[in-house]
Amino acid sequence: MLQNIRVVLVNTSHPGNIGGAARAMKNMGLSRLVLVEPRVFPSPEADARASGATDILEGAQVVATLEEALIGCTLVFGTSARERSIPWPLLDPRESGVKVVEQAGQGAQIALVFGREDSGLTNDELQRCHFHVHIPSDPAFSSLNLATAVQVLAYEVRMSWLAVQGQSGAARKDEAVSSSDELATMDELERFYEHLQQALVEIDFLDPQKPRHLMVRLRRLYGRSSVTRAEMNILRGILTETQKAARGELQKRKDQ
Repeated sequence: MLQNIRVVLVNTSHPGNIGGAARAMKNMGLSRLVLVEPRVFPSPEADARASGATDILEGAQVVATLEEALIGCTLVFGTSARERSIPWPLLDPRESGVKVVEQAGQGAQIALVFGREDSGLTNDELQRCHFHVHIPSDPAFSSLNLATAVQVLAYEVRMSWLAVQGQSGAARKDEAVSSSDELATMDELERFYEHLQQALVEIDFLDPQKPRHLMVRLRRLYGRSSVTRAEMNILRGILTETQKAARGELQKRKDQ
């Protein structure tokens, strides 16, 4: 179950924080680390701060974009320290731990995404997450070290995982999802959003010059809907037929 959970660090500037995050992960039984364009890595400072968790650093996957880091994921949690202009489904670390373990136990690939030390995740990056996670620290001193934030979420995942260990193998098997109920992955969702935007432009529902947050709101809608692969195929089919009808109508007008 825990091998289905990856920790994603975006554009980390201090290699020591990467090492500290690796140590926090190993303490809690997590092993999959993905680094999105780290400023400095590998690094002796990262190795030193890992304090015995260098195997996680050695196995870390380094990618150029968040999209690459999320390939194959069906559920993504992004840490956010501040409110955004468009509210997103928000969980605290304990709620996140429960949901992560519940979905990972059914075979889902999960990502816990952490942003830059100085500015966190951008709005565009957070829009690629199904849920935002806020650690309710003291507002008078709310800034958390990156490795500490990883430790908090990893701890809650660990506690939820320990809580379900008493379930029988038969019970877990009964909860397994069928192939038709598998959730769409993030890369599949991104292709759907591109298709959706293209179709909306073609039917003049979306003005690309004045989008007015339409695609952001649609991302939030579909992101919280737990769209399955079968449902995604239906949606893509509807978009394709909508485009065909729109193009046919346009051709009729030209012929008249």
